[in-house]
Order: sequence, then structure tokens, then C-alpha cells
Amino acid sequence: MKQAATELMHRHRDIPSIQAFRYAAGLSQDQAAARYNEVAEHLTTLGGTSINAWETWARGRGSGSPPPLSSLMILATAYGRGPLGVAEEEISPSDLVAEAYERLAPEDQLAMKRLASRRRPSQRPDVACVHSPTALISQSTAADNIIGPDFSFPAPTVADGNPEICAFSLPNPRPGQLLDLTWETFGFGVERIIRQIKNLGRRLDVDLCFGVNEAGLVMATFLASAQFGRCSIGYLKCVKVRDDIALHTDSSFPETRDAPTIVICDFEVKHADVVGFICREIRSRYPKAELYFAVFGAMTKGNDLEVDCFDDLTGARIMRAADFAAVFIAATMSPPGIEPPLELR
Repeated sequence: MKQAATELMHRHRDIPSIQAFRYAAGLSQDQAAARYNEVAEHLTTLGGTSINAWETWARGRGSGSPPPLSSLMILATAYGRGPLGVAEEEISPSDLVAEAYERLAPEDQLAMKRLASRRRPSQRPDVACVHSPTALISQSTAADNIIGPDFSFPAPTVADGNPEICAFSLPNPRPGQLLDLTWETFGFGVERIIRQIKNLGRRLDVDLCFGVNEAGLVMATFLASAQFGRCSIGYLKCVKVRDDIALHTDSSFPETRDAPTIVICDFEVKHADVVGFICREIRSRYPKAELYFAVFGAMTKGNDLEVDCFDDLTGARIMRAADFAAVFIAATMSPPGIEPPLELR
């Protein structure tokens, strides 16, 4: 089931995971609802319209409604029974909302993390890394992130600059669940971004370094101190408003010279156009600013994390539309993404 759903999502990028699992189970929306009610021992009377609302929400088009965690748990069991209803494949709730995890209610996100952490000790080592191209690992070593080999690909850069950036991949030993990063991996990624900046082809004199949320702020602090001569640091606190985002009043915009050079630091880039929203805000406050973008993890479109070109990244279009002078990327990742140390937001 998991392999079939994953293959569907890779072939058809507009299909969310919750819908891909239904397809893999060979069920229509009404049949999925009937299976759901069966698993719930007919204590519920769910209809196909609810399945449709959840899948519409997962597509992220501003409509539909998110499924509660309790419904995801029932649905995971229902789809785990397979097309004939007799299988017993274990599917987790996080598998069903892989790409939409961050749009769930905070309470459901926390409950899902704790549910996943309780399951990990009982996970068999021989199935811990179903899709990973690296060697199988046991749970005793799962606390250490697997760092894939270095690879290079061209990214947007300044005129006459060096387009080749050297990144590394972050294979996920638990497909369908967030990859928790260690401080060692986080620091390694920041060092990789610094190396890319040094190899830009010309000196980058920065006036402001902005961090997007707390994880981005940590990155901005490191870069400002280690690479940009302790330049001013700004803070962009993004908050969710329904299916949209806005900046919290806690955000900080330091004063600087006219037409400044600004580096924006973000922890990860996936499907959502957070980058475009932030760039519009910064350009409205700093007219004629030259913007650079440094991101720790960029999600890929396909199974192969070692991409050949920038457009193989899920967020390539939104990064190009932001019109950055140059883009720096430490690592590539697979859905549903990565989690910073200490769950920095």
C-alpha cells in the first residue's frame, strides 16, 4: 500500500497522500467511507462527502476541511486493509497527511509526533528503511541522521557568478514521518551554506540577515556572525490564518541603508509559497533591496534526492518567481520534510 501510494504521488504531483492511499486501496470515496464506518464498528455514519472534504483540504486550495487525528487513525486502519479488505498493513496517520502535516491544528501535530515516537521502539529494524537508498539501519542508530554523499547542481546566481552549489541529501529512514535533525546535522548544513556563499564568485557584503521563524533565525544568527561581519539581524514570525499566512507583530525590521543587500534564511522549502509572501513584505519595506535566499532543506519532486537541476526541486518555481540574486541550499529532502533540533519553529 505504501509503495503504491508513494509511486502514485511521484507520478502525479497534484494527488495528495490521503487520496493516493485511497487509490492504492482501490476505493471510491463512498467505498472509503463505508470501510471507515466498518472499522469504527458502525458507530459512525461517515459519508463520501467527508472523504472528499479531507482530500480537497489536503490539496491546499483553500477549501475542504482537515480531518481530526481520530479520523486519520481510523482511516489509516481502513486503508491498511487493502483493496480486498483482508490485508493488515500498518499505515500511520502521518502517512496520510505527509505533505499537509504543517496545516493540521497544532494539537493534532503534537499528538501525531507523540504517537509516532511511541511506535518507534517496536518498529522492526528490517523494515526501518523501506525506500531509503542507504543501508538498512536499526533503531539504535536512528538518532543519528544519515548524510548522503555530496552532489552539485546549478542554482540561480548573480551575473557572472558560480551557479554550481554543492549540497548533500538527507535520506529518511522512516518514510512518511518528519525527519528529526540533530544539532550536528543542523550545524553541518549551516557550514555548507557558508561554503556556497564563499564560492559565489564575488564577495557578498550583506547589510541585513533575516530569519524566517525561530529555525531561520538561528541560521541567520550563525551566518551574520560567521560570514557577514555581524550584520544586523531581522526576524520574520509567520503565523497561519486559515489556509493563508501573515506576519506576527513580533517580527523585527532593523533600519539600514537605502537599497540594502539582504539574505533571507529559511529552514525548508516545500510546496507553500511562503518565500513569495516574505519577499513582497521585505521589498515593500526596503525598496530596491537585493535579495539572496539561504535555505537548509529543499524538497525534491522525485525519489532521487541527488537532483541534476534546480527545477527538480518542489519549490523551484516559487523561488524563481521571488527573483533572488542567488539561492543557497544545504540539503535535499523527501516528504513530509525535516524537523529542526528542539522543534524550533
